[in-house]
Amino acid sequence: MFFSDDELQNFGKVAVLMGGESAERIISLDSGKAITTALCNVDVDAHEIDFDGSLLSRLIDDDFERVFIALHGRGGEDGTIQGALETIGLPYTGSGVLGSALAMDKIRSKLIWRSLGLSTPPSIELSATSEWDEIVEKLSLPIMVKPVREGSSLGASKVTNVKNLSLAWEHAKQFDERVMAESWIEGDEYTVPILNNIVLPVIKLETSRDFYDYKAKYQDKDTKYICPCGLDKMIEKNLGDLSLKACKYLDVSGWARVDMIVDDENQAWLIEVNTVPGMTNHSLVPMGAKQAGLSFEQLVVQILATSLVMPVKAEL
Repeated sequence: MFFSDDELQNFGKVAVLMGGESAERIISLDSGKAITTALCNVDVDAHEIDFDGSLLSRLIDDDFERVFIALHGRGGEDGTIQGALETIGLPYTGSGVLGSALAMDKIRSKLIWRSLGLSTPPSIELSATSEWDEIVEKLSLPIMVKPVREGSSLGASKVTNVKNLSLAWEHAKQFDERVMAESWIEGDEYTVPILNNIVLPVIKLETSRDFYDYKAKYQDKDTKYICPCGLDKMIEKNLGDLSLKACKYLDVSGWARVDMIVDDENQAWLIEVNTVPGMTNHSLVPMGAKQAGLSFEQLVVQILATSLVMPVKAEL
């Protein structure tokens, strides 16, 4: 549910954690600055914190009362900072340690989804001993190769020839020592924003590139974001229901964004869940929120309000 103005407590002094040391540092800084500005616009006592591990003591010494996590990627989205904040007793936005860690690990996410009957493309974790011909035999070309624990499509590439698999693996390894290959699903890309267990309007993504990669997200001027997405209402509802299940099974709570592909037969395939989605002027959760009637300021306040409640545990 959404929190009403009357229900929202005085948040006190809020640290907006941004930056960090992941490959998504620049995007995180943009998100954090936008969040801080929006909170200050509605008189929340919010402060930008370009975070590194040594700043935990500052959060205590400067009497911060809660934390808005705007750290993308490893260190901020994988349970690390969540665990650290719990050790010093500071409430924070979004998913807890377990949900963050599971969602960040695409291999484990898929194992859980498959075991519970949710559709996700077949995948294999790669290594230096992988037999590339066997990978192609199992997954068929084309194949998506990407880091297991990275966001913003960094290190991801589409492979159409077995000879390029090793190159794609080497490229992905620059971002994470763990790399995966995933069956390519031909279809349309959609993303589903979720806030307080409410599905916000679904967004369709259209790019001139092979897929919605880093350049399509942050650099291209011709990338299209379609919201309302144009799907039949029942199909859109089904995507929302699937997204809620995907989050529940990973113990994701508070807010999230679920990425998926819908093929020509309207079969939805889960790709990943983002537990600290981007909040820049290119970002998708604000687009869905706007379509639902929430301003950017209202959205960030609702997200901050998730720090007022304990994460809801999954009931499998």
